[in-house]
Amino acid sequence: MAPSVSGMTSLDAITLEVADLAAAERFYANAFGLGPLLRLRASQEPATGFRGFTLSLTVAQPADVDLLVGNALDAGATALKPAAKSLWGYGGVVQAPDGTIWKVATSARKNTGPATGEIGDVVLLLGATDVAASRQCYLDHGFTVEKSFGRMYVQFAAAGAVKLGLYRRRALAKDAGVAPEGSGSHRIELHGAGRFTDPDGFAWASGQPVGQLGA
Repeated sequence: MAPSVSGMTSLDAITLEVADLAAAERFYANAFGLGPLLRLRASQEPATGFRGFTLSLTVAQPADVDLLVGNALDAGATALKPAAKSLWGYGGVVQAPDGTIWKVATSARKNTGPATGEIGDVVLLLGATDVAASRQCYLDHGFTVEKSFGRMYVQFAAAGAVKLGLYRRRALAKDAGVAPEGSGSHRIELHGAGRFTDPDGFAWASGQPVGQLGA
């Protein structure tokens, strides 16, 4: 069991491993412009189907959802769930050309002004086979639970640039609009909480991320 490390219980940056680095750089520059919290690194590790995670962008109003989803589609993304109203607000889901699934959402139901495209929060949801076991792993590494819904969902207190949560894998895939099956590499590396690998194989790397900025 790894000890808790004070000051290292955060998710500060994400590295996406992509097959076509130049194409991924173009896509993220045109779609979202996330700057230093997103890095890109070339990789030919095999990956098929659902990679077990989604990234979410929260925005202020429906017009911002439409703007960012539209930017992503124009840049080459595939629509998994068209932007639409729901019980919790308004949102849509797209899949980037590199395979990463992105959700853009707001809790607001009405627009209060013109779209700015400004992103409020970036949230990484990891699909967990056993949410309780993964929850304990992150507690052992110094994370603090902010919200927990039994064996379905856990949200950790935000301490870094990216918020982190756990969601039952099959439920996360359903929310994203894809089949839950998948194998091979997750194609993602996490930075901020020291080096370890969680029960579902998501790897955290020590030190600063190395790779091209997803500008």
